[in-house]
Amino acid sequence: QLQVEESGGGLVQPGGSLRLSCASSRFSLDYYAIGWFRQGPGKEREVVLCIDSNGDTAVYVDSAKGRFTASRDKAQNMVHLQMNSLKSEDSAVYYCAGDHRHWCDKRYLKVWGQGTLVTVSS
Repeated sequence: QLQVEESGGGLVQPGGSLRLSCASSRFSLDYYAIGWFRQGPGKEREVVLCIDSNGDTAVYVDSAKGRFTASRDKAQNMVHLQMNSLKSEDSAVYYCAGDHRHWCDKRYLKVWGQGTLVTVSS
C-alpha cells in the first residue's frame, strides 16, 4: 500500500493562509495524479482538487476555486496545497490521495495518508 505523510495543518484565523504538504519517502510522487480530500465535522469526505503529473490542477469544490492551488516540488518529492482566504467552512481533516494514472480523474483517487487537521477559527 502506498503511503504518504501530510503536514502543515493547524489553527488559522479566517482570512488566513496555510500550506499543506504531502510527502513520501518510499516512492516518487512525480508520475501520479495527486489529490486532496477533506472531511469536515459531520460532513462527508469530498475531493477538493487534483494535480496531474504535468502540474495542471483541477479544482472540484466551487468554494475552493480561486483560493486553493496545488503545486509540485519535485526536488523534495512533495505536493503542496496552498489555501488562501480561509473560511470556517474549510475546517476539516485534509487527506492526500493519489492515483497511478498521470491525469486527474477524481473517481479513481484513493486516500493514502492519515490526514492533517485544519481549523479555521478566530
